[in-house]
Amino acid sequence: MELSRFRALSFDCYGTLIDWEGGIVAALTEAADGASPLPADRTLERFGQAEQAIEQAHPHMLYTEVLFHVYKDIAGDLSLPSDDPAASKFATSIAAWEPFPDSVEALRYLGHHFRLAVLSNIDKKSFTTSNKKLGEPFDYIFTAEEIGWYKPNLNNFKYLVANLEKDGIRQDELLHIAQSRFHDIAPASAMGINSVWVNRRHDEPGEGATVNATDDVQADLEVSSLEELVALHAAEQANRRSITR
Repeated sequence: MELSRFRALSFDCYGTLIDWEGGIVAALTEAADGASPLPADRTLERFGQAEQAIEQAHPHMLYTEVLFHVYKDIAGDLSLPSDDPAASKFATSIAAWEPFPDSVEALRYLGHHFRLAVLSNIDKKSFTTSNKKLGEPFDYIFTAEEIGWYKPNLNNFKYLVANLEKDGIRQDELLHIAQSRFHDIAPASAMGINSVWVNRRHDEPGEGATVNATDDVQADLEVSSLEELVALHAAEQANRRSITR
């Protein structure tokens, strides 16, 4: 796939740019208040199940409210305190979730070559802190709060495409980049949007906090990091320059 043929890149944020799973486990471990560390795989699997059920049942609920109810739902299974203050603290832990080590530099590089958009299952207020940590690189910010649905609903991707088309960017000029096959790669494929799977869990078992996607969901390109994606684009650019000399 020739990366340079695209004009815009759209990104999932949490799990792709921000270490969503690390932030979840850290916040829930803190809620355990000194108890034994929570088993990450079981914790993330249980989180993913509860999150998906709540988002499907309440598509207009703010993501902080989703996190509040997820916490209340899983607290008993994970032997966590189930009171409202504990749930509220977890719901606001987004502010402490950090970017992956390659995210800021990759976005800075890609921003010189493409228009950048983010399509996230988040609310605007919560995203503000994450956006600052990422260096505020985005030309377009589309959140579940304004769209009124949560990915993997196709309405989110239709909203993305429609808004880019207002700026003259066609769907075939858009490349969607994400870690979650369930939330992003599968619906992007269903829409006919080219995609890159950032397989950040390539050396870990399971699907983590993501509800399992079918094995036949294929992105157009798979990389293990954004650093690898940048390297591919840089090599492509260098090859182009050598041909034109």
